[in-house]
Amino acid sequence: MKQFLLLFYFFQSGTSLFGQDVSLIIREADRLESSLNESAAYEKFKLALKTDHRNYYALWKCSELCSRIGRRQATRGKQMDFYKAGRIYAESAIRVDPAQADGYYALSVAMGRLAMMESGNDRIKAVKAIKENADKALAINPTHGRAWHVLGKWHYEVSNLNAVEKAALKIFYGGLPKSSLKESIKAYEKAMQYEPAFALNNLELAKAYHRNNQDDKAIALLRLLPTIADRTEDDKGIKEEGKKLYEKLSR
Repeated sequence: MKQFLLLFYFFQSGTSLFGQDVSLIIREADRLESSLNESAAYEKFKLALKTDHRNYYALWKCSELCSRIGRRQATRGKQMDFYKAGRIYAESAIRVDPAQADGYYALSVAMGRLAMMESGNDRIKAVKAIKENADKALAINPTHGRAWHVLGKWHYEVSNLNAVEKAALKIFYGGLPKSSLKESIKAYEKAMQYEPAFALNNLELAKAYHRNNQDDKAIALLRLLPTIADRTEDDKGIKEEGKKLYEKLSR
């Protein structure tokens, strides 16, 4: 609930923080994120929005951070609050500038988080929105590595659905979009091409290679994973998961 009260304040208030330079606030937010202090970075980006509630960069960054921070919350309710806030921030960014890719990318991530929490038609709607927004991001910026990653994850998960789940999606879509492990790997490889230091993509691509009986490629990627610098608070856990998979595949 706190997330929504803050959002209401940001988007309804025209108040400025006198003496505060939004560019300096954003620079500090970026520094905090680079220092792996995502909660503090999120607070700074929200402060920037108090100064300029239409700041596109601060909006989509708040969305991205909500999706990350939300995963680490202890209760489902708190997770949902962050994910819903992430959706609102991303939708606001898109309204500010629909011609840029990052808002659509951030919305695709937020909808992915919500899809994990929802069930029934709400989940199906979220799954549909993931691909739609990743596609929009890539139509604007075909070199957007993180949007390629989202698309890869979508193909990976949808291609792994059971027959009942696929039938439900097909009814909702009016024909299920093509999805396959091969398309997942292609998208993950694109993500790696454009953002090679993206630890999560490295791990997910290794999983896709393993599922596709390409363990040599998976092992090579997992050997590389520990050399990638941590860029998010999740990266340490991602590397631990990669280490376990590497040990399993190397036996």
